[in-house]
Amino acid sequence: MFNPQTGSYELRLDPVTPGPAAPTASPSGAPRTHSGGSARPDGPPSGRRPADPAVPGRRTADGATAGRRGAEAPGSGRRAARAATRQPTEAPGRVPGQRSRPRRGEPEPPTRGRRKRKPKLTGRQKALRWGGGTMAVVLVALCTTGYLVYKHFNDNIDKVDVGISNNATSNGPVNILLLGTDARTGAGNQGYGDAESAGHADTTVLLHVSKDRSHATALSIPRDMVVDIPDCPTKQGGDERVIPGSPNTRFNESLGQNGRDPGCTWRTVQEITGLEINHFMMADFNAVKTLSTAVGGVEVCVAKDIDDKKSKLKLTKGVHRIQGEDALAFVRTRDSVGLRSDLSRIELQQQFLSSMFREVRASGSLANPTKAWKLADAATKALTVDTGIGQVTKLAELASDLQRVNPKNITFATLPVIDNPNDPKKATVVLDEPKARTIFQMIKADKSLAGTGKDGKGSKEKEDVPRVPAAEVRVNVYNGGGPIGSAQQTVSWLQNSHSARLATNSGNADTTQRTTTLEYGPDQAGQAATLAKLMGLPKKALRKQAEDAGEGVPMTLTLGADFVAAGTPIEAPDEAPEGVQKINGGDKNVCAK
Repeated sequence: MFNPQTGSYELRLDPVTPGPAAPTASPSGAPRTHSGGSARPDGPPSGRRPADPAVPGRRTADGATAGRRGAEAPGSGRRAARAATRQPTEAPGRVPGQRSRPRRGEPEPPTRGRRKRKPKLTGRQKALRWGGGTMAVVLVALCTTGYLVYKHFNDNIDKVDVGISNNATSNGPVNILLLGTDARTGAGNQGYGDAESAGHADTTVLLHVSKDRSHATALSIPRDMVVDIPDCPTKQGGDERVIPGSPNTRFNESLGQNGRDPGCTWRTVQEITGLEINHFMMADFNAVKTLSTAVGGVEVCVAKDIDDKKSKLKLTKGVHRIQGEDALAFVRTRDSVGLRSDLSRIELQQQFLSSMFREVRASGSLANPTKAWKLADAATKALTVDTGIGQVTKLAELASDLQRVNPKNITFATLPVIDNPNDPKKATVVLDEPKARTIFQMIKADKSLAGTGKDGKGSKEKEDVPRVPAAEVRVNVYNGGGPIGSAQQTVSWLQNSHSARLATNSGNADTTQRTTTLEYGPDQAGQAATLAKLMGLPKKALRKQAEDAGEGVPMTLTLGADFVAAGTPIEAPDEAPEGVQKINGGDKNVCAK
């Protein structure tokens, strides 16, 4: 109510009109404060206080209620407040309206007397009490809702113990395996995938996020690539079982087949790439439908009319916003685009994923409570994850860490492959070893496939010496610490892949060395620049001599222990190999052909 003396509103839950003097002991509570912030003067700390009319219904300093029950002074046995009343003061630091407690060391006097009828509350007092009770209920409801929201999302998430446990976040680079299964389990999935199968690794993306979170690489792994699947320990129904490995097998069989869980795909990808994976996230067909709907649709582009009978995608040429069944049909289409293969389907998926990521960031989905709820609900229902991120708080912690990456600094790429030479039907592919090793090197070195700069543009150094054609490069190759046969392997690669016919195998070096080196004369600088570019030699590997070598004299290349294989750069390059399919996550002009 409004207090005319202070000029401000005060919360009063008891009558404020002083009534007749009543038997009472000194009231309690915190010092009442004026709007200016100064407390009213307190009475003496002990002894009798000046008389003042008691306020009916207010608790006394001894715990009795003024107007209801008198307080007996210690040792007197009589009612203390019949002859005089005490000055109503409130002990500093107490909250008005709370039960008073005696100061430490003081005994609490006994209370006696008949209870006096409690005065009726005014309309304002009833409203204040009802409002205060409502606020309490609201606060409890909010707390309860917070728990229920946490429990709701937490219960949505499915978890798989793959036998590898990592913290949700890391101070270093992060590698997350994103899996899409074609299992028919789940509502609305009966019309897709293989009806007789437990599902496969239908879509696999290795997401690498740099240590400083400045860039990321989303590397798609073709499902029809032939690989060696390693032995895989699994935990099924509380029992541990090792699923035997399988050589020369399609990659998609690393999940679902023969009882393999996501941990098997995890281990297979680690074997292929040499990269340590931190977490996995797996989703089914419903994930595409529900997530695309939750964000209000995803913008995609096709360069021609598409009417795919298998995926049931029907789009006219141009830009479309798709969601639900149309979104799923888009990412499953392969027969109407590109080379009508899984590699062409991967390009559609990359366009869809990059567009969805931009949509979430640009549309304000995370700032809109309704959209945020729909997105979180759809995501948690769609996901199966490892136990390291198997709780909402951990999943949110990881998401918060990863959202620092700008979409324009995300590169979507496909792992380089070539047709399987042992498959006459050309239905499968194998790893393009030289290009793939370079990709893995760049990821290990935390370099963006679009360039080393944070903006994804990279930095090209000005060449001091122009390079000569590879056919003019004359070099003797020695093995000074690489694998057996490295010298001959390098010579064959230079001659067959780059037409460097003047490269010669000189056998093993007299001594071993840790790093690869190239010795050359000033008159061979152009040749050295060409060979350094071909082999990815760092500057520290170049050993320029003081005098010219002379016409027809070869340079000396000694392979050290840092040499891996022919075609694999000694040092991770700043640019991805030529011919590697990739798109930028910030490019809105990608259109499926």
